[in-house]
Amino acid sequence: MSTAEKIQPMTMAEQADRHLLYQASVQNPDFELDFIDKTFKKLRGRKPRTMREDFAGTAISSCQWVKRRRTNKAVAVDIDAEVLDWSRRYNVAKLTIEQQQRIELLLDDVLNVETPRVDVLQAYNFSYWFFQERTTMLEYFKRTREALVDDGLLFLDVFGGSECYQTQKEKRKVDGFKYVWEQAEFNAITNELKCHIHFHFPDKSKLKKAFSYTWRVWGARELREILAEAGFSESIVYRQKFDPKTDEALDEYIATDEAEDYACWLGYIVAKP
Repeated sequence: MSTAEKIQPMTMAEQADRHLLYQASVQNPDFELDFIDKTFKKLRGRKPRTMREDFAGTAISSCQWVKRRRTNKAVAVDIDAEVLDWSRRYNVAKLTIEQQQRIELLLDDVLNVETPRVDVLQAYNFSYWFFQERTTMLEYFKRTREALVDDGLLFLDVFGGSECYQTQKEKRKVDGFKYVWEQAEFNAITNELKCHIHFHFPDKSKLKKAFSYTWRVWGARELREILAEAGFSESIVYRQKFDPKTDEALDEYIATDEAEDYACWLGYIVAKP
């Protein structure tokens, strides 16, 4: 066999597992669950036990939830069979047998799924922005309200600022690779935003469009109005804090109805049935 005919070694991109990369670069379940626990205790005066994770993906949040307390139970819902199968192999399999008995993965549409009522329902990573029509979002919020116990809470994430409406790329170094968030196209009439996640590696190889999304950019105010129409009694926006001297975003969130004109801010909406 000539040198030219020798099998070339696989690049880092070819060897990469996109779900592991996503978990490492996008998700922070410990922080998010800390926020859920703290906020629920403050608003409801008790610790939550049951959680439903919509648009669950690899269900890493549900897995971490059942590990927190022996009384915790989780249901993870996603419409993608491939990612749920991955979760069973790589996330759920790492749980103890006892923990596995307290988590359920459901292959279903969040608009149709029927589950026992839960203390907490979370829809994170802006996945619910997949719903672009107001009537569909209203229907989804009605379904989430029905899925909560009387003193349960709905947790959503949200972002805002002028950068939401711009095409741009954001690059960030993660351990062993570079994460690239691309807002590729924006329709200023429909607020439709097309996004991609790419991963770049030290050997110069790239995993392009590892994930792609088409969302409607929803404003926090209109989401709260739809929540009220869906029957939620109250919704609270928790916006991330910024360093007053540097304007750098901090990993702290405050309940507020005001936000200065930051180019980009992240937050949560917490809704009471």
